[in-house]
Amino acid sequence: MKFAIIFDHPYGASASDNVPHRRSYSAALLAAVTRGLNANGHSIDLIDLHADGFNPVITAADLTAWRQKQTNDPLAADYQRRLIAADHIIFIFPIWWESMPALTKGFIDKVFVKGVLFEEPKKGRPFVSLLPRLRGVSLLTVMSTPNFVYKWIFGNPITKILFRGTFRKIGIRNLKWHNFTGMEDRSLEQRQRFLVKTERLFASL
Repeated sequence: MKFAIIFDHPYGASASDNVPHRRSYSAALLAAVTRGLNANGHSIDLIDLHADGFNPVITAADLTAWRQKQTNDPLAADYQRRLIAADHIIFIFPIWWESMPALTKGFIDKVFVKGVLFEEPKKGRPFVSLLPRLRGVSLLTVMSTPNFVYKWIFGNPITKILFRGTFRKIGIRNLKWHNFTGMEDRSLEQRQRFLVKTERLFASL
């Protein structure tokens, strides 16, 4: 299968090593996912939003194009083509202020254009996916907030935004969330065990 990975962290995909103030557990998860998928012979298309210099801001020209079922940003148009070719989409990013970073939000805003990645057959009726090969979406997040606080006090905002408010809305049902909390307070051995488990999980797909 072909996996499109959308990765969002300022330190970039290379920050997977345990180097203080230059390390990213999101990048370490990306490396583990990549090893797992490679072990099973899958194809990987990495979209590293920071490395690409993606601009998440929608300009007036972008909005005008969006309303005409078009895409004004060449990079966003390239992302659209790559998602259309994907069998599975994986998002990897840290949770900041209980939601996704700005580049991931801008990715959803600018890339998911009506008439390109989804369609609305009739006003007020359910949307229809225009991603013909897509079988599922996986989300891997890293946060400091404890799981029970995020779920019961904040109400799982990231799944409401990305799953219920985006992919389920366009008809995609196979959605998996893998959350990693408090990693900064765990030992190196504990963090490594989570990475091994993640690698094995994606090797089994």
